[in-house]
Amino acid sequence: MKTIASKPICELNTQGGVTSPKGFKAGGVHCGIRRKKLDLGWLMSDVPATAGAVYTTNQFQAPPLKVTKESIFTDHKIQGILVNSGVANACTGEQGLIDAYEMRRSFAQKANMNPDHVAVASTGVIGVPLPLDKIINGLSHLHEEENEGAPRFQQAILTTDTCEKSVSVELLIDGKVVQIGGAAKGSGMIHPNMATMLAFLTTDADLDHSSLQKALKMTIDKTFNMITVDGDSSTNDMVLVMANGKAKTNLINEAHPQWNEFCLSLQLVCEYLAKAIAKDGEGATKLIEVSVSGASDTEAAKKVGKAIISSNLVKTAVFGSDPNWGRIVCAIGYSEQPIVPEKVNVSLGSIPVVKQGLPLEFDEEKGKAYLNEKTIEIHVDLGQGSGEAKAWGCDLTYDYVKINASYRT
Repeated sequence: MKTIASKPICELNTQGGVTSPKGFKAGGVHCGIRRKKLDLGWLMSDVPATAGAVYTTNQFQAPPLKVTKESIFTDHKIQGILVNSGVANACTGEQGLIDAYEMRRSFAQKANMNPDHVAVASTGVIGVPLPLDKIINGLSHLHEEENEGAPRFQQAILTTDTCEKSVSVELLIDGKVVQIGGAAKGSGMIHPNMATMLAFLTTDADLDHSSLQKALKMTIDKTFNMITVDGDSSTNDMVLVMANGKAKTNLINEAHPQWNEFCLSLQLVCEYLAKAIAKDGEGATKLIEVSVSGASDTEAAKKVGKAIISSNLVKTAVFGSDPNWGRIVCAIGYSEQPIVPEKVNVSLGSIPVVKQGLPLEFDEEKGKAYLNEKTIEIHVDLGQGSGEAKAWGCDLTYDYVKINASYRT
């Protein structure tokens, strides 16, 4: 729970999701891209919604991202999102772009929407042409009642994920009940190089595009950009948010007295989803949370946290329940931030292991026992200032290699 002036803003509803806010509906079907699992999902607003998005920085950006960017650029409105899993439609050349446009057009026609108000996303194997015939056939079931519901959308967007990832929060703005919901997929090819996976956020609050985009960017910098699983950033990743104004609030922007409350609530949703992705890393058995304090500024704290959470040596030590603090110190040292070794303190949970840059005696068995837990906290105090940040990741296991060695089969 986040607080402002010691008063609760909102609480997580782990049973909620993208259809919790007013005026949103979702669904999904198995259209035949994957062998058995749902593989085509849709999310729709009753009315065109203000939209914002952030995309992967990978230079091999897939055609669906280009089409979605164009849709949002037109008038900053999105009414529907169509997502397929199993095939990424990446590195597919001009035909891939043609197919992404056709995916958008076909969905818009079936949903009775302006094509410019439709976003598309794809996730799965790179370099495989989009099976448009299967997608179009799947869309013929768009309005069938048995295919409706947020859980079906949440399942349809998954690839190697082992579970659905969704949540919502509720708060009062201008005396009106406002909800923010979200769903995400992500398990591998996850790294803080925005974006880091697919995530879709909805709210019935009323925001203009620039304010919504600013709130999203600030939130992502503290959440999705602070997780890693394996150091890879995909070609298809995006985070997209829709605000349809159905809660009938006043326009929310930086001048609104509850702007901070809205942003913190959005952050709460994204932090939950980001941690869920990190916890569900391919083959992972443990969630790792790194808290960095005492940095010269926030940016330095972020970079130190990312260095630690991205270290394969730290990740494998956690998997093996080895309290090898030297790997943590090593990652701090190569983070390319101004570090004074003699001021650095490190703890594994509540167990101090380094003080002022030097090792402390501690009970190795207690350290191993702590690292056997499912959630591991690493605390780093750099002793230089007030900058602080958190980063999340997971352990690196034998199963990660197995999963990715046979990903296409």
